[in-house]
Amino acid sequence: MRIKVSFNIHYRTVWGQTLHLVGSLPELGAWDAEQAIDLSYTTDGYWSASIEIPDDTKQITYRYFCQSNGLKIFEEWNRPHTVTFNRTVSCLLYDTWLNKPEQTLYYTSAFKNVLFARLDERFGKKLVVPKDADRKICLKVFAPNIRKNQHLAVSGNQPVLGNWEPDKALKMSCSNFPEWEVEFDAAGLSCPVEYKFILYSDDQTDIYWEPGENRYLNPPLLKERETLILSGLFLREDFPHWRGAGTVIPVFSLRSEESFGMGDFQDLKKIVDWVVQTGQKILQILPVNDTTMTHTWIDSYPYNAISIYALHPLYLSLPLMGKLKDAALNSILLQVQQELNRQEKVDYEQVDRYKWMFFHAIYAQDGERTIQSRDFRTFFRANEDWLVPYSAYSYLRDQHKTSDFRQWKDYAVYDKQKIAALCHPHGKHYREIALYYYLQYHLHRQLKAAKDYAQTSGVILKGDIPIGVSDVGIEAWTEPQYFNMEARAGAPPDDFSPTGQHWGFPTYNWTEMEKTDYDWWKKRFRHMACYFDAYRIDHILGFFRIWEVPDHAVQALTGTFHPALPLTPEEISAAGMSFGEAQWTKARINGRFLSDLFGVYSQEVAEKYLVRISSQYFALHPDVNTQIKIEHRFSGKADFKSLTIKNALFTLANEVLFIPDRTEKNKFHPRILASNTFAYRELNEADRYAFDYIYWDYFYRRHNDFWKEQAYRKLTPIISATEMLACGEDLGMIPQSVPEVMDHLHILSLEIERMPKQTGVMFGNLATLPYRSVCTTSTHDMSPIRAWWEEDREKTQQYYNEILGCTGTAPERCSANICRQIIRNHLNSPAMLAIFPLQDWLGINEQLRRENVADERINIPANPRHYWGYRMHLNIEDLLENTVYTKEIRTLIRESRRGEENEKQTYAR
Repeated sequence: MRIKVSFNIHYRTVWGQTLHLVGSLPELGAWDAEQAIDLSYTTDGYWSASIEIPDDTKQITYRYFCQSNGLKIFEEWNRPHTVTFNRTVSCLLYDTWLNKPEQTLYYTSAFKNVLFARLDERFGKKLVVPKDADRKICLKVFAPNIRKNQHLAVSGNQPVLGNWEPDKALKMSCSNFPEWEVEFDAAGLSCPVEYKFILYSDDQTDIYWEPGENRYLNPPLLKERETLILSGLFLREDFPHWRGAGTVIPVFSLRSEESFGMGDFQDLKKIVDWVVQTGQKILQILPVNDTTMTHTWIDSYPYNAISIYALHPLYLSLPLMGKLKDAALNSILLQVQQELNRQEKVDYEQVDRYKWMFFHAIYAQDGERTIQSRDFRTFFRANEDWLVPYSAYSYLRDQHKTSDFRQWKDYAVYDKQKIAALCHPHGKHYREIALYYYLQYHLHRQLKAAKDYAQTSGVILKGDIPIGVSDVGIEAWTEPQYFNMEARAGAPPDDFSPTGQHWGFPTYNWTEMEKTDYDWWKKRFRHMACYFDAYRIDHILGFFRIWEVPDHAVQALTGTFHPALPLTPEEISAAGMSFGEAQWTKARINGRFLSDLFGVYSQEVAEKYLVRISSQYFALHPDVNTQIKIEHRFSGKADFKSLTIKNALFTLANEVLFIPDRTEKNKFHPRILASNTFAYRELNEADRYAFDYIYWDYFYRRHNDFWKEQAYRKLTPIISATEMLACGEDLGMIPQSVPEVMDHLHILSLEIERMPKQTGVMFGNLATLPYRSVCTTSTHDMSPIRAWWEEDREKTQQYYNEILGCTGTAPERCSANICRQIIRNHLNSPAMLAIFPLQDWLGINEQLRRENVADERINIPANPRHYWGYRMHLNIEDLLENTVYTKEIRTLIRESRRGEENEKQTYAR
């Protein structure tokens, strides 16, 4: 016997359009659109199709799409229809086309698995199937925005639906939350069936009827063992938006009584306890991928990972890995732990040294037993594709004393078969290589346990996806086709760095990635979803375009956007500028400006570092004609004179008005901030006017639609790969299309009051922030509130008078009251999430805040060799015990109607 399934949907089309469906079974095309089922048009906008499936089928999932002339033009939202079969021989499906709902954020794992998770089995976790009912009707409705103390039911004009009496309404199941469903006996129904969905509290004292007209159903006469299913419905509601507060802190910055000189994954559970205690709902951390290249402090930079999958071994909690039997080594490690925990900052190299001492010892003691375990084998099979190359890389890096795989002789070019042989369980190096399997296994268990703990505590754990990967990392070694190794990623000049940022990462070969529908990114995001329910996309602008810096540059002023639409000489000339490639694309300087640039050293510089190319102009000597060569020439020289000359030579190397495109010959980009150059000062009035127009058009108009299309092509499939809540760091030089794309894809923007996105204002208006946004007081790349307050007295004074509404002179230091007011203002904003650095939370309490405000800074973007060593000065245990401070934060959050207050709200009518 087979089950007959009839699909019916109402969808208005125009001439030439056809409707199709594809799903999980071979009879539905097995998700291959080429094998999709064609629907037939019946009448008045209705389409239908029928199939027969095996009678042992438990469940099917499917989705509709529309074609025109054989090309897909519309498809449903990426959440498929789901049907579960139970003693049914015939199934009539009446579907509603699933458009993307306005509340898609509530369908993410951050909400359905954490904030609104249905954990109580007493309330609708299991679908109740009517006993002895041969003819059934099933209603399915999406309703994500329902708090944990609230439940859904259906009431209507039939006895089986309670005859409009709420206490007799049919309770609905949320076993497939956020979709709710109910089945009832179709026998004895009188048509039409009128019904509404209602919301009720745990004690059923608060009842909410969905607004709008009654819903209607005129079911056909059902046959024996036939079920009619209505799906694709959405609860009509006008509930207030959910808003929450949270904390952001790097894992390495955590401090507890049990940590070992820096924070670890076990400390995440403790800070989650504090987040819960204070009424917060989000804990955000910085990237936790492995950055080990040198085993020195240089590896402290968390955004320069050697792997997009592997976690950093230093985040392992040692006690959770096991107890060493070596009493002498235990004693040494205990003494070192106490010494490291007394230090103000992270001593990266000492932590690395002694943790690795422990790793080798515990591996020698317990490694073989762990690797033989069933749980480890399951982990290895699930992660083998990346785990084996990562472990081989780590072994070869330490053997060759360099992370630059180009120096690894026989292994300089990745060869999968060679690596398989190197890592073979019977190979002579297997035990050394398997150490990295062992560590990643423990890292996976510890971070997964932290995520699970956060989930059951009602806290969203939010991760961070760096935009770049190391140019000597595993992905650059194993998948070089996905990277442009002749250019480096960075950022154009901004408030963080007047000469731009040079990150050192290779840029992406998007053309190659698109060939696999961005599978490289999808796998990366899916792996991250194992550990997080929300994530921050570092520098989301890179998905629109990236700032590409030549590999011979140190600063980023001669960078260009990629992809971009460079200018032809004809376009430049048509704008009214007399273009000359040699004149405007080669660094040179008029002799009359030498003293302006080099001051008292101009004569010496002209003789030692420049060559005369005409009676008027000088160029850099071939030995120093790039910034990399200049850097090498002055390596190790830190005296005032050397630094002055070096920086001036850097400026001269930037003295161009146009930059040749890297891939398209005879095409050019205007140099950013070219109006600051000596070359610009030399332009006649007509050429200067023309260049200004070219510059404005290039940076602010020419690419608007082009970059929008680029972003949609990349972000749409990547964001859809997981159910995590997506947030984007959209700071800096923002293309016009960015807000539109992020809003359409429901990616939360980042809003900072002192970095307004509106032009012509010093500070943003918190009251007008979009709901789909994260607002914060500071980021890891900025000074926290208290340090910022002391940096620029003029700005501080303006902020004090205009934003805080205070009169008189601003105090020199930022008091706890001022910090509290700033936090309160952000909490009161409409933004969905208000997430603050721990330093700023501590700023509201005079007793707990750090004494030296300069010690709160995490990163200085203008310094590519900054040491990331910030560590909280208090133990987490101290925060947990401070009930006065806890109450202070809870009060701020409660008064802003975020967190628990918002969650417990009911909507009685």
